[in-house]
Amino acid sequence: MELIQHTPELSAYLAAGEAIDHEHSLVRGIAVRLTVDHPDAYSYAKAAFELVRDTIGHSADVGDARVPWRASEVLRQGVGTCYAKSHALVALLRARSVPAALCYQRLAEEDGSDPVIHGLVAVRLPGRGVWARQDPRGNKPGVDAQFTQDRERLAFSVRPESNEVDYPVLYAEPHPVVLNALQAAPDRAYLWKTLPTEL
Repeated sequence: MELIQHTPELSAYLAAGEAIDHEHSLVRGIAVRLTVDHPDAYSYAKAAFELVRDTIGHSADVGDARVPWRASEVLRQGVGTCYAKSHALVALLRARSVPAALCYQRLAEEDGSDPVIHGLVAVRLPGRGVWARQDPRGNKPGVDAQFTQDRERLAFSVRPESNEVDYPVLYAEPHPVVLNALQAAPDRAYLWKTLPTEL
């Protein structure tokens, strides 16, 4: 699948924003600590991915009702949905000047019912010239997402026969339907009833 930048300028995928607040001192501090042991861009990106995947609990997996959406809040609270964890990873990558984007899948039950949008990250490492999708949602039995640049190892592979979709567009900011759902949710139970079903 060819990934398509929603915004042509690569600089947009390094910018800070309301949700991707990589200028926040907490985000910067974590980036500095990671850089000490991971000085090159590839090892840093992999370490940032593993930090978010493994130390930020997925809300559903850990039974946490909170709904942080700003990257610094996700990192401070140590929990978040797939969208929130993606925001945190993008912020950590951009804090180290690694271009990073938000992208999405639509997943569903085997019969195509109950569709839901799932959040991913795409990273463009220096010297590679291509985007590579990553999934920091967090592993569990049956889910084994890994940081790779050559062959995708996402949490979920789409099944077109079940009406699932890989959206090819790369966004510099969270998609509005995703961000609106997060910001409107007082808790995860409410969010689960209002999760976006399509972009």
